Amino acid sequence: AGMNRIATQDIPGKPWDTPQLANELERWKQDGRDVSLLIGGPEGLSPACKAAAEQSWALSALTLPHPLVRILVAESLYRAWSITTNHPYHRE
Repeated sequence: AGMNRIATQDIPGKPWDTPQLANELERWKQDGRDVSLLIGGPEGLSPACKAAAEQSWALSALTLPHPLVRILVAESLYRAWSITTNHPYHRE
């Protein structure tokens, strides 16, 4: 395992729901490494980035604009964090 855990945001990735992302956050925390989330630009991710990734997470089967993906990832991570800390933000 490398110094960083690399996870890509890519359409062929796994479609995690919020509880699954919360479980991943817990795994990442226990792993003790920094996590780098890679978001592709208009041409997607390079083959080298995809090869370096340990995980690939699909936000949607749709192609989304890069700036919107950044917002969605931030909100998704906050919502997942709220589950791990029993914060009332996320509701089932």
